[in-house]
Amino acid sequence: MDPTKLAALDRDFAGVLLLDLRDLSISATDQLAAASSEQELVVINIGGPDQLDRMPFDSPADDFLVLPTVPGELRHRVERALYRRHGIDTENSIRCRALTIDLANYRVTVAGELVVLTFKEYELLRYLAMNAGRVSTREQLLNRVWGYDYFGGARTVDVHIRRIRSKIEIHGYTFIETVRNVGYRLVASG
Repeated sequence: MDPTKLAALDRDFAGVLLLDLRDLSISATDQLAAASSEQELVVINIGGPDQLDRMPFDSPADDFLVLPTVPGELRHRVERALYRRHGIDTENSIRCRALTIDLANYRVTVAGELVVLTFKEYELLRYLAMNAGRVSTREQLLNRVWGYDYFGGARTVDVHIRRIRSKIEIHGYTFIETVRNVGYRLVASG
């Protein structure tokens, strides 16, 4: 990847840049890592033992993974680097593009900006995020978020969805999709 193209990355980018040192020179890697710091990306260099010897001590990369590796090692290093860099606890948060739901602290951010939601709005968004990509009917949402003993109508779901959208769908993002005559789904990608 050309370092000049890195600046053009969409803000929906996952937040992690993996650089395979077997295909890049050290100077190109440093340029990419430096450019990625402006985008607040976590950089993990990947390579064999011979690439590790060539890495400068002051490399801007967050971590280095020596190949071959055991299953799960890359995931563990990415989670650890995300936590160090952004304070994102991947075990207690849900990320969907620019949307982050901090489950431990009941906080929602979009592109790093805090979004203030009521408790029911938060619970509804959390339920949709935990089922991202799947359609939830209004009836399911009423039962799961409001409870089986709720006597209001299904329109309350529509009203809450509208309020959530007005708060989280800023900067041109679209997170919640309406499936006509069925319900809603949190768009997992795109």
